[in-house]
Amino acid sequence: MCKIGRNVYISPLALIRTSTAYNKPRGNIEIGSNSEIHDYVSCNVGKGFIKIGTNCSIQTSSVLDGYGGITIGNDVRIANHVSIISAQHNYLSSDTLIRKQGMTAKGITIGNDVWIGSGARILDGVNIGSGAVIGAGAVVTKDIPENQVAIGTPAHIIKERKKIIPTNQLP
Repeated sequence: MCKIGRNVYISPLALIRTSTAYNKPRGNIEIGSNSEIHDYVSCNVGKGFIKIGTNCSIQTSSVLDGYGGITIGNDVRIANHVSIISAQHNYLSSDTLIRKQGMTAKGITIGNDVWIGSGARILDGVNIGSGAVIGAGAVVTKDIPENQVAIGTPAHIIKERKKIIPTNQLP
């Protein structure tokens, strides 16, 4: 099932899929009001879900794989070529084919007012706090707290966003 809010833009070149290869509906996608899904964005859920809040923007060629569940808060900006992958293959047994070892799916949560830079990768089991910024090309493998700026591979925190008091409001 796909639930779409009011005033939502979905590019005709985007792929929003809630069914399997055999066209059996399984998962759910919800897109909040005033959100934008741009060209060549791929949203696949399998048996999971993707929930996108209000006033969100997902730019060109990004991939959201909701097998383990993806929750995106409000006012989130996701740049082009970002991958958000909410599951991973089990692979530790060398005497069993990887494809036969199953999957682990913990899910991903992204808070409100988050900016994810171009080419970033958000991996399964990660929580990104509200107000966080993820730099271009970062690979996020662990939680990022609220209002933190993270970059690199693997992503690490480099600074904290702070409230700035306009000079006209100083005592």
